[in-house]
Amino acid sequence: KKFRIYGNKSGRDINKEEESGAQIQFLDNGGITFKEAEEVYVCKVMARAYFDEKNLSKEIIDFYDKALNNIVKETKNFLMNALSIEKNGYEDFMLKEIFEQPKAISETVTAHLPVGQKCVLNELDFTKSYLQGINKIYLVACGTAMHAGLASKYTIESLSRIPVEVEAASEFRYRDPIINDKTLCVFITQSGETADTIAAAKLARERGAKTIAVSNVLESSITRETDYVLYTHAGPEIAVASTKAYTSQVALFAVFAIYLAEVLEINLDKVEILKNELRSIPEKIEQVLSYADEIKKISKKFYKEHDVYFIGRGIDYATSMEASLKLKEISYIHSDAYPAGELKHGAIALIEDGKLVVSVITNPELAPKTISNIEETITRGAKTFVVTTLPNLSSKFDYVIQVPEVSILTSGLLSVIPLQLFAYYISKEKGLDVDKPRNLAKSVTVE
Repeated sequence: KKFRIYGNKSGRDINKEEESGAQIQFLDNGGITFKEAEEVYVCKVMARAYFDEKNLSKEIIDFYDKALNNIVKETKNFLMNALSIEKNGYEDFMLKEIFEQPKAISETVTAHLPVGQKCVLNELDFTKSYLQGINKIYLVACGTAMHAGLASKYTIESLSRIPVEVEAASEFRYRDPIINDKTLCVFITQSGETADTIAAAKLARERGAKTIAVSNVLESSITRETDYVLYTHAGPEIAVASTKAYTSQVALFAVFAIYLAEVLEINLDKVEILKNELRSIPEKIEQVLSYADEIKKISKKFYKEHDVYFIGRGIDYATSMEASLKLKEISYIHSDAYPAGELKHGAIALIEDGKLVVSVITNPELAPKTISNIEETITRGAKTFVVTTLPNLSSKFDYVIQVPEVSILTSGLLSVIPLQLFAYYISKEKGLDVDKPRNLAKSVTVE
């Protein structure tokens, strides 16, 4: 059988010719499906690449540009476990993916952290002299991936002592950023197809910076626009609201921080502590997931809320931002996240009787200050829900979930799990489509 596909540079079809009885469907995003009997061939056509799940070759498909000049496309085959794109008994993909996080993180970090050896990150070839000459690391991303960067900023700076800035890709590319050969730019995108992030990566590379892509999808578009690629190994994520891709990104950046510190030969005591903790994180997440029923009960109390406020300090603030986004995405409840110390600078005016304030407390040194901020909301009638690594807080607040105690640098991998479940169960209680929330797409391929 032979199919002739005519398209412009972006892969959108202009005309098409069918030379067999198979069904052909042309998708809005430039993808093409071929269906015959029980077999479905899925192809994605892009400006520079052609991918498929079956062994489709040039003898089967010809590609042409707008002027009908023949285009040679590379064919690549990828193995995928069919069970990874099924619900496997879970009610929704999002719930399944929340519960897959122990495995996703283990798959992402284990190979990089052999016991008794240095971090193995063969994808990078940085030297000590190069890293000593860096004046800044940019972490550039959108949405949840940007929150992963914010959570990882603390770890990278703590271990490498290199300044880190986190920026929204949609802002970064338009503000004439100061980039040169002493800048390292890391671009984070779960799908590898985020338009703003890809454009930002091209800009950084043009200005002489070394560039790294962090993606969960092999051979995605951004991987061809950067000098280096680091992959998370979270497996396919079907639900629009990201969960396991987020924690896998945070875990991978912890590995990246370890790599930088070992190349620089600094903070090696911190490095060993972090290595041991990362190896134990999957088991600790399993423990947190066992609290699902308790979190479900808490969610039933708050599914009718119209406004929810999240607060935290340091890494806990980054976690609060991601938790707030999850709640917005799938429950359509208005929510905001604030640094806890910023409440008194304006946001506390929004707190009134019955408002829900969700707080994250994992840093013992900052805990007294955050607790004081929560108490300020209680005096104004707020209801409180706290996720913490600290003991003995249950009597202070309305609802408390205590996760296992870990160091500050890995605490975000645990504290975000109850808040993912909180958003999930609120959405279910409201009878909403958790996997496909309104107005959202899994991959944002336009500005």
